[in-house]
Amino acid sequence: MAERREATRAEILNAAWAVAQEKGIAALTLKDVADRVGMRPPSLYSHFASKNAIYDAMFGQAWQGCLDTMRAARDAGLPDDPRAAITVMARAYVDYAVADQSRNQLMNARISADFRPSPAAYLPSVAVWELSRDHFATIGLTAEEDLDLFSAVVGGLVDAQLANDPGGDRYTRQLDRAIGMLADHFGL
Repeated sequence: MAERREATRAEILNAAWAVAQEKGIAALTLKDVADRVGMRPPSLYSHFASKNAIYDAMFGQAWQGCLDTMRAARDAGLPDDPRAAITVMARAYVDYAVADQSRNQLMNARISADFRPSPAAYLPSVAVWELSRDHFATIGLTAEEDLDLFSAVVGGLVDAQLANDPGGDRYTRQLDRAIGMLADHFGL
């Protein structure tokens, strides 16, 4: 029974992602999701208490995927050169972020005034930040404001890419230059 319930929840989330990719994350409706899985909208409430509960589960999935991506980049072996290492980690995040605009919006923008992720869904995003902080420490950067600046610059490139050239690389191809400028600023 529990396995079937989990399978249904996964099917609902997969349908929600499909709707979000077609219509945008903010345009997600319970009716669209229910139609995808062959349910009536009220039946979704036996699996998710609200649309925000679906957003919450999606938020957790999105950040868990990012965490897995960042760990894989780290575990593949980072270059010894701090500039090259920080670029590899930035590239892993950027590639993940621009691969799915709806996912990135859910992760990094206020999609709804009344949606706030639960502590459980928020944990993977905190783990991404901690992984980044640990990586920075290994290359000699320990000031939190350095990580803040890095995050703002890399996130800004992602936002510019998705807003102005979705599917292209006009802004993301500037990543090496941006990281070079940051590395100079950080004294790497």
